[in-house]
Amino acid sequence: MNMTLFRSKAAFVLFVALASALPPAQAQRAMQPASPSPAAAANQVSTPQAASQPAVAPGAAMAGTATDASVVAPAASEASTEGGHAVRSLTTGLHELSPWTMFLNADILVKAVMVGLALASLATWTILIAKSIEFSMLRRKLRGGLRKLSGAKSLAEAQLAMGSTRNVLSSLLHAAIAELRLSQGIPNEAGIKERAGSVFTEIVRAEARRVRVGMGLLATVGAISPFVGLFGTVWGIMNSFIGISKSQTTNLAVVAPGIAEALLATAVGLAAAIPAVIIYNHFSRVTKAYLELVNRGSGVAARLLSRDLDRSQVGIHSRAAE
Repeated sequence: MNMTLFRSKAAFVLFVALASALPPAQAQRAMQPASPSPAAAANQVSTPQAASQPAVAPGAAMAGTATDASVVAPAASEASTEGGHAVRSLTTGLHELSPWTMFLNADILVKAVMVGLALASLATWTILIAKSIEFSMLRRKLRGGLRKLSGAKSLAEAQLAMGSTRNVLSSLLHAAIAELRLSQGIPNEAGIKERAGSVFTEIVRAEARRVRVGMGLLATVGAISPFVGLFGTVWGIMNSFIGISKSQTTNLAVVAPGIAEALLATAVGLAAAIPAVIIYNHFSRVTKAYLELVNRGSGVAARLLSRDLDRSQVGIHSRAAE
């Protein structure tokens, strides 16, 4: 008995030494028990313990793996679908915040403010086009008339040189001739010149009022458009805060569209005011330059009148000397 135990221990030590000397993979295979023979497998299946445990077929294992994969695949597809919906909803939200959509979704008062500012801006650009054409024609006619009158020696020659042209220069010449005709028989030259000068001043002021038509609208649009837009913004933000209090949420995605619609009114107001101020300043300079030409025409008419009066006085004195 002792000899048998000693032999068993020696065999075990030798086996462990050989297993440690082998590579890890071979050692693992050596440590694994040998597969049972077919007869032993049959005996194990026939035992009551093996019969009580259900056997799992390889097909069933593969079926279970396929079932898990089928469960994971819909979950992954649902996640990707939810991500796609989120991206599409975000894109839709960004498209909905276009200026036209914000205008359509704005309050009726904010819409009225923006429509009024748009009409004011349209009037501003209309005045720019109309007055640019008007001043271009007026300056061209007046400069041409001044060139024609540069060589005239009397009011009659000046009127003949002007022909049928109708402008402020022809009006000044007609006023000088009319005053000279009405003052026949009055020897006081100073009184005639004074009365003619008064008529010239009225004609120049009337021309200044005529060419300034539309300038008041430009000044009004440039001055009050930012405040009108600000009124629309205040009204829109007030409605947005009322909506926040009713919905009881401070989520930025909920309150941002209303605030953006309100701020659009201020943007429209500035878009109407800035061009109006620039155009007003431009036409102020153009009007000043044109009125300087009109004053030159008034001086030409006054000089022609003075020459005619001096000639008439020379004629009177020569007849008296004879």
